[in-house]
Amino acid sequence: MSTTYFDDLPVGETHELGSYTVTEDEIVDFATQYDPQSFHVDRAAASEGAFGDLIASGWHTAAITMALLVDGLLEDVAVVGAVGVDDLRWRVPVFGGDELRASATIGDKDDWDESKGLVEFDIETVRQDGETALSRTDLVLVERDR
Repeated sequence: MSTTYFDDLPVGETHELGSYTVTEDEIVDFATQYDPQSFHVDRAAASEGAFGDLIASGWHTAAITMALLVDGLLEDVAVVGAVGVDDLRWRVPVFGGDELRASATIGDKDDWDESKGLVEFDIETVRQDGETALSRTDLVLVERDR
């Protein structure tokens, strides 16, 4: 596949990034290592909590979204690196068995220097019921075509 450069990414264009089904085992595994709060790792405690069951860490949802972004779009883009994430929000919980679908819309572009530009990717990850689980804006440096 050909490489996509800064000038090849039109503002407003949306890319569907694919889907991923979350398992309860991976919710517990991820949270045990990175976010060991009871509602992520302890079924009994989670059943008594606000959501009534184990929920994925928001950071887990963010990591899944990142994998979908790379596999669904960025692997073909001349990415130099990222400079940050703006407006990260976890809007509804993610449970074991949920299927997540992600999309990225090119929200804005700015010149960075003569060799690269800054692209804002507005990311949305939704559950199978259409509810938005995660939204954020990734700030990515992309090479200019030489």
